[in-house]
Amino acid sequence: MPTEHIGTEHIGTEDINTKHINTEHIETVIVGAGQAGLATGYHLQRAGRPFVILDGESRIGDGWRNQWDTLRLFSPAWADQLPGLPHPGPRWSFPTKDEFADYLESYAAHFGLPVRLGSRVTTVDAEGDGYVVTTGDTRIECDNVVLCTGTFGRTPHVPGFADQLDPSIRQLHSSEYRRASQLADGTVLVVGASHSGCDIAYETAATHPTVMVGPDTGQIPVPFTSPLLKVVFPVMLFAFTNVLTRSTPMGRKAREHFRHGGPRLRVQQRDLAERGVDWVHGRVVGVVDGRPVLDDGRTIDAGTVVWCTGFRQAFDWVRIPVFHEDGWPREYRGAVDGVPGLYFCGMQFQYAASSMLIHGVGRDAAHVARLIEKRQTALPRRSREAVA
Repeated sequence: MPTEHIGTEHIGTEDINTKHINTEHIETVIVGAGQAGLATGYHLQRAGRPFVILDGESRIGDGWRNQWDTLRLFSPAWADQLPGLPHPGPRWSFPTKDEFADYLESYAAHFGLPVRLGSRVTTVDAEGDGYVVTTGDTRIECDNVVLCTGTFGRTPHVPGFADQLDPSIRQLHSSEYRRASQLADGTVLVVGASHSGCDIAYETAATHPTVMVGPDTGQIPVPFTSPLLKVVFPVMLFAFTNVLTRSTPMGRKAREHFRHGGPRLRVQQRDLAERGVDWVHGRVVGVVDGRPVLDDGRTIDAGTVVWCTGFRQAFDWVRIPVFHEDGWPREYRGAVDGVPGLYFCGMQFQYAASSMLIHGVGRDAAHVARLIEKRQTALPRRSREAVA
């Protein structure tokens, strides 16, 4: 059950040369060709609405391919399908990142979705009753924009004191880590104990002394290797989809918990202990003599620090005031209150805990597509004729 934010796209914020700009009009622009963008495109296509999907990568699925080598999805293949096309893997297999990336690529090809690769979106602006999306030398005027770039906009977050570490310490963000050969000699300090932190710490401990620092966010009741998973996982998925929603008190409480890391999945506490990971349930709070120091005063003599500290909210390329002070968009089920035509899809807990799963993104995408269809139907006749 991977967080959806693993399969999203990089968005630039660099200035563009406004000379020789090509201008076109498309009813809806979807930004990002990950699972959320493709699912939204699928539902708009079924509704007969015109749209285009823009993505800065050179190949569909590269957001997944550019993760660490051993990454596998946290959900079985039967729960890793987008609407309209089953995943081809064995039902209870756990696809690799590359297998799922290839599935996304085949999904877009199967439905002939209009994806423009190498199209880095630089700005999204409101203009009149619609929007202007700029990418490279193209200006696209549209009635609707759907932002499918993930929860955090894919900007790595590291603490401000990271640059105070001794230059001899190799530093990697989890988005940069690929394999153990990148690590320097000596102890590896993994900062963060959520999904990526546990996975990476478990892997690095096979070849290096490893310390993992981060609070315990809990774990699922059975290991992935247990036959009981085939019973427990469907029940969990049902609860994530129908019980833990933003419309229930239990779901709203869970939403805050999930924002700070959900329960451990594949790699559990016993696995980490058996591999010899020294798990400190605290935090890295600063630097002393060039070495990272923990909140208990312990200094770690690390050769490598892997920051599994997530991504910061970075939507500065969206020049529309729709964000809270903490960076989270002001949305409910993907719709922004008071800003018609601007939508999000693929956000953590967009409607339910399952929104961060591949299994749940289809429902969210279908809801956003219905809102767009309803909006377009209600537009004045002259506006619809201009689009045609």
